[in-house]
Amino acid sequence: MENRHLGRSGLVITELAYGNWITHGGQVEEDSAVACVNAALDEGITTFDTADVYARGAAEEVLGRALKGQRRDGLEIFTKVYWPMGEGKNDRGLSRKHIMASIDDSLRRLQTDYVDLYQAHRFDHDAPLEETMQAFADIVHAGKAHYIGVSEWTADQIRRAHSLARDLNIQLVSNQPQYSALWRVIEDEVIPASMELGMGQIVWSPLAQGVLTGKYKPGQEPPAGTRGSHERYGGFMKNTLEKPGLLEAVQELEPIAADHGLSMAQLALAWVLHNPAISAAIIGATRPEQVKDNVKASGVKLDRDAYEKINEILDPVSQKDPNLTVSPKPRA
Repeated sequence: MENRHLGRSGLVITELAYGNWITHGGQVEEDSAVACVNAALDEGITTFDTADVYARGAAEEVLGRALKGQRRDGLEIFTKVYWPMGEGKNDRGLSRKHIMASIDDSLRRLQTDYVDLYQAHRFDHDAPLEETMQAFADIVHAGKAHYIGVSEWTADQIRRAHSLARDLNIQLVSNQPQYSALWRVIEDEVIPASMELGMGQIVWSPLAQGVLTGKYKPGQEPPAGTRGSHERYGGFMKNTLEKPGLLEAVQELEPIAADHGLSMAQLALAWVLHNPAISAAIIGATRPEQVKDNVKASGVKLDRDAYEKINEILDPVSQKDPNLTVSPKPRA
């Protein structure tokens, strides 16, 4: 397993991180979730990403139990705050009240005294950014988090937050956006701003919800047991699977993967890690075998011809509009 620095910070993380959105506490039973975490550890992954909202806290609890007994200093544990965690008017967002309560709840569920990275899960138009960053600063200074990050923020929002973080003597080191060979909306604005500020990208959905594995075939129903066939979670993928020409284009990647001795999933991950702005790609799994397959992408170096050929094939069906990076509108 290869390692990378998180942006220009001193924190070293594994270039493949294990994430448990949808899976832990939701799509798979706890025994399977724990088996996947153990597989990740066995393969050298030490970086784990979660969020309080995943399965309303259950994902953090499962991860906490799965990592119990591991040497804490050998792990990098990330979590996030923003989305509603209750019905109360202050049970959401990036107000000081919600942030300060949420960090303690997350630490309790994760069974740890601190997280290595605490992330704002979206930008909050309802809370003053100064209030949000002061709360994060107090958490860092209290030793409950080492670093601060954001998720799905625009370049302008990132610049404003980074300036405040510098004034408050804390390190804003990362952004967690969606990024894959099919979803490239951060390339024109977010990545240049982040690199200028020394921030790394910890990207989610590098396999485009499994579409880039090639398991979804043109004109066929999603295979049983996949996310696309799931009664609840398949809705996330509906627009992608129905986009004209997309699945056909993905199938054209198979010869490239075969020529390089890679699975389709490994090829997709290698494409993401080819970008020097990426500090880590988050993988998820419902079975340990998926983890063992994905980790083989670590250290793979795509040659220029292969990288450009992938871009050429997927260019007509990929998303690049930076305006697609959006946060929920104000509640008022």
